[in-house]
Amino acid sequence: MKLSNSQIRHLKGLAHDLKSVVMIGDKGFTPSVMEEINIALGAHELVKINIRADNKEEKNKIIEKIINKSQSTKIQTIGGKLVIFKRSKEAKIAIPK
Repeated sequence: MKLSNSQIRHLKGLAHDLKSVVMIGDKGFTPSVMEEINIALGAHELVKINIRADNKEEKNKIIEKIINKSQSTKIQTIGGKLVIFKRSKEAKIAIPK
């Protein structure tokens, strides 16, 4: 889903108070982590993920895999936090036009 800059700003504002629902740690990016991300996206549409990686390159590879496999839109990254959005069948979040 292609989002405009104003829509992304709106979603960033909504994500500010979100808690991380998925955490990627020592075991890295596994199929079970991807399953949890997809469940969270289906339930919430806007999801914050905590990524602990040894270096920036590894973190960026994990982010790319998450976005590609979940077919979501990256809203923002701050440090080890990633915020993604994926519209579900029944829209839960109102997004301005």
